[in-house]
Amino acid sequence: MKNLGILISGRGSNMESILKAIKKQKIPINPAIVISNKSNAKGLAIAKKMGVQTAVIDSSKYKGRRLQFDEEIISTLRKYNVTPTNGLVCLAGFMRIISPHFIKEYKNKILNIHPALLPAFPGLDAQKQAMEFGAKYSGCTVHFVDEGVDTGPIIIQGIVEIGNKDTEKTLTKKILIKEHEIYPKAVELFAKKKLSIKGRRVRISS
Repeated sequence: MKNLGILISGRGSNMESILKAIKKQKIPINPAIVISNKSNAKGLAIAKKMGVQTAVIDSSKYKGRRLQFDEEIISTLRKYNVTPTNGLVCLAGFMRIISPHFIKEYKNKILNIHPALLPAFPGLDAQKQAMEFGAKYSGCTVHFVDEGVDTGPIIIQGIVEIGNKDTEKTLTKKILIKEHEIYPKAVELFAKKKLSIKGRRVRISS
């Protein structure tokens, strides 16, 4: 069974949805560690309550030293046996751009979720981008992390309709509900070894 490390910065709602799915034995993976770059992240208390080990690596102490910060993250992941050979790293509201070194070390072993239907509306404020563009549909995307900004191979997507009365706030809520559905599913597919990458396409085996 593979070991899971989850990186958070705040409330950790996607982290919670993944941990709940694991607890219900829907995902055959061991939740080894939750790491936050902020000591006041609400997700830390949730993880502890669910019986998962936690660690804080304060990013404010590493200003201008991104590589050293990432090395500390990697060291902590390895301490809990979340390695490139037997681990998976999930970014769940982790408000840091991880270094190429980290990405190379855990190649195709890092997942992220983005609140838009990539490749549309990458980067920050995706919901606002969709509203301003006049899109009729948006959603969320779970993808492997590469060195670009939200450019990694797409695993799974969830679609929501943007209604005439929707605002950025209501759209965000609708997308978040969908995020909580598809992120655990993507982790499950990875844990069950049902994902393979060929070029930019992620194939899902039955």
